[in-house]
Amino acid sequence: MSVRVEGDVIHLEGACLVEDAEPLLVALQEGATRVELAAATRLHLAVAQLLIARKPIILSHPADTFLHRHVLAPSGLGR
Repeated sequence: MSVRVEGDVIHLEGACLVEDAEPLLVALQEGATRVELAAATRLHLAVAQLLIARKPIILSHPADTFLHRHVLAPSGLGR
């Protein structure tokens, strides 16, 4: 599982596949407000869409600069 929750912080780690979208949504609905992306190597579009829709606070950018520059930042996340 690529989604780990500690308090109000969601850690996305490794390759986040479509199967990770549901646990991410549950964590966001249950009050987690911040997301740590430093250890994420890949985000399925469903995972990225949840982040864009829910707009949590992004604590760190993913190592993938394309993902940050062309997907998250234009959506107002992780500037």
